[in-house]
Amino acid sequence: MNRDVDRRTVLSGLAATTAAAAGVIGTDRAAQAVPSAATTPERLKGFTVPLSARGVANLAPKPPWHYVADALGVEFWTTPAAAAAALPSGLDPDPAQPGHGFAMCVEWQFAATPADWLDPTYSQYSEFLIFLDASYRGRPVTWCPFIYVDNDNSLARGWVQGFPKKLGQIRQTRAYAVASQAAPVLGPGGRFGGSLSAGGRRIAEMDVTLKERTTGLPSLTRPLVNLRHFPRLTAGQHDQPAVHELTQSVLTSLKVDNSWIGAGDLRFLPSPREEIADLAIQRVGVGFRGSLSYTVEDLTILA
Repeated sequence: MNRDVDRRTVLSGLAATTAAAAGVIGTDRAAQAVPSAATTPERLKGFTVPLSARGVANLAPKPPWHYVADALGVEFWTTPAAAAAALPSGLDPDPAQPGHGFAMCVEWQFAATPADWLDPTYSQYSEFLIFLDASYRGRPVTWCPFIYVDNDNSLARGWVQGFPKKLGQIRQTRAYAVASQAAPVLGPGGRFGGSLSAGGRRIAEMDVTLKERTTGLPSLTRPLVNLRHFPRLTAGQHDQPAVHELTQSVLTSLKVDNSWIGAGDLRFLPSPREEIADLAIQRVGVGFRGSLSYTVEDLTILA
């Protein structure tokens, strides 16, 4: 595997502002379908299941959802054929960067109300995800084919947004405000690792050595497109999903700070019920680390 730190890709990506990740791709929001009201109002309360008498038991509360995180990532290239095979109908390979993507480990803290961050078991979770460059009607976008989390309310919020979240075990090296031989420095020479296990098997590993400060995160330069898919269980309708729509994430108040780039290494490992290793890594580019925050309370339906 080539560990070339390809800064040309990063600099060209960062030339577009990080805010592009939150921009809407030419969709007429007025034309979006408005769901019809239920014939009989539901007496149970909540935003997601389980609906309940008080509405407290639901996995995900009503938006807005606020997020803050430390992210670790590595740029990579798979084969153009493997990247194209991972795209849904409606998205095409990006001719400018065929096979290009990012893998990231992220440590999140979530809150819908200020009290939420005082309950770390509820509000904190780890995540591993893959982004692939794609094109929607000729416009560059990002597609997320795989994403894993270790918290059930994060899983529910992801499905509502169209992220194909699964459960996994994600870990990454942490940095601390006090110097110690038990942690890396958040600066030149600092080395960080990340890993993903699912179903009892290790399926991804990354290693990042920081070199210099940068602005923004290389993985957040494009609008993010997801697929909301909810199948039917009714006999004869298994191939006729109740919901199947391409959506674009709307990230408001997006901020990125304390970002670093350097060298990266990345490995995808085979597992009988996972397909990450199908994105066979041909070479890697930069490694990076940074902090980010944003709010989610909306999305845009593309198709």
